[in-house]
Amino acid sequence: MIGRLKGIVDEVAGDHLIVDVGGVGYNVFATSRTLGALPTSGEFIALHIETHVREDHIHLYGFPTTDERRWFRLLLSVQGVGSRVAMAILGVLSPADIVAALVTQDKSAFARADGVGPKLAARIVTELKDKAGDLALGPAAATGDAATVPMDSVTDDAISALVNLGYARSAAFAAVAAVTRRIHGDKQLDALIPAALKELTR
Repeated sequence: MIGRLKGIVDEVAGDHLIVDVGGVGYNVFATSRTLGALPTSGEFIALHIETHVREDHIHLYGFPTTDERRWFRLLLSVQGVGSRVAMAILGVLSPADIVAALVTQDKSAFARADGVGPKLAARIVTELKDKAGDLALGPAAATGDAATVPMDSVTDDAISALVNLGYARSAAFAAVAAVTRRIHGDKQLDALIPAALKELTR
């Protein structure tokens, strides 16, 4: 099984790229976010690879980080989520975004991806929150401790107020979490909401 590729970007087309490794071109499927951040043709790239072997094909899926590859695997564990849908989700949500959506049970975040309807989005939130466990909290800790912010009445009220103003629940949670970390838990609702709004409009 191929777990990692290091080589030269040879070609980018549609939903994949070709990585030239010592004269051999590997066709690697990647998310739209990954493809959009690729170096130009002819430059070096390193990707973490998930290899899928079937009777009629061998597909390589490339990710810039191990976190993204780990979430790809977790997404595939949800009934109704195949590789195409999992890649679509990771194309619109980073690992940190997924954690925030799971913590806040923001089904609409997953529904932004092509192929994810309301029922599947609800199933993803339910199944991943249970299956991921501590794994779901790891990326949050690495990207700002979002999941370590306690959900109390003040936090919940602030998030609800921002959602009522039209912000996505996951975005509202991330903003409130960022402000809460800065003030070290001394939370007052009338100060928390304006500070979170500033965070959202940066």
